[in-house]
Amino acid sequence: MQLSIKAALLAAASSTAVSAFSDSSPFILLSTAELATTQNNNLQLQPVSQVLEAAKDVLSGCPTSKYLIVSVPNLHAADMRDDSHFKMPALQRAITEKNLHEGLSVAEVIGQISTGPLDDYIEKTCQSAKKDVKVEMKELKHLPPLVHGKDSEKRGEVLADNDRELGRLLDDIEGDVTVIILSDPNEFQAYEPDFVAPMMHAQPHMDLKREVEAEMLAASVARRVAEKNSTQRDTRPLFEKYQFFTPGVFMGLFVLIILLSILGAGLSALGSLQVSYGAFDKEMGPAAQKKQM
Repeated sequence: MQLSIKAALLAAASSTAVSAFSDSSPFILLSTAELATTQNNNLQLQPVSQVLEAAKDVLSGCPTSKYLIVSVPNLHAADMRDDSHFKMPALQRAITEKNLHEGLSVAEVIGQISTGPLDDYIEKTCQSAKKDVKVEMKELKHLPPLVHGKDSEKRGEVLADNDRELGRLLDDIEGDVTVIILSDPNEFQAYEPDFVAPMMHAQPHMDLKREVEAEMLAASVARRVAEKNSTQRDTRPLFEKYQFFTPGVFMGLFVLIILLSILGAGLSALGSLQVSYGAFDKEMGPAAQKKQM
């Protein structure tokens, strides 16, 4: 049981993995029921879509009659555990006393995860299974930004208050229950490299980025205009929609008329020739002999 608790509190994630991604948040699903773990349960770095899919698989059987979805805004995996100890003792105590089993635990969830899809899925799934369930959502105090110094001390104080409140919430629940702990919303900044590019190279990169964005925007607008035009029906009359008598057609007709007139004149001239039938007969009488002499 102790190993299960540690796994649920991200003991599988090493200290370097915990602090490697500052734009991630943990996701923990615990239940008094025996839940079937998914094959991706040991992956401590997952996108939000994969985590939601795995959580829905675990919750598909509607395992308990009570559900507690706790959101700790700006929660990070490093807030729950470091190399030496757990930082949320009240939560650890409540897990032990309630005999909660691990269903799904991910140290680094990349992306914004929300409580809404889980709430809707639980209600729809349990209604389909004709089970009466109670879903309670609770948002704890917003943790300050993850920095060092005085803000870090303030963050520790808020985290301790959230730990006590989370332990109290679990103590007040009786019977079977499923608990989901996540960070909604979070304000983590996306990962940025430590090195800074030289200024002589920064401007060309920014210009190239602007040009690419402008080209993509122009292509998107052209595609939308083409799609819009293709879907509209052209209701113009036939002779307005199509041009039948173009200048080339007129020129071709004019030349054809001239050629036909020449052909007609030639045929008329040939037809007007008048030659008698005896014009080509050979003369055989005395007159013909005199002409030959």
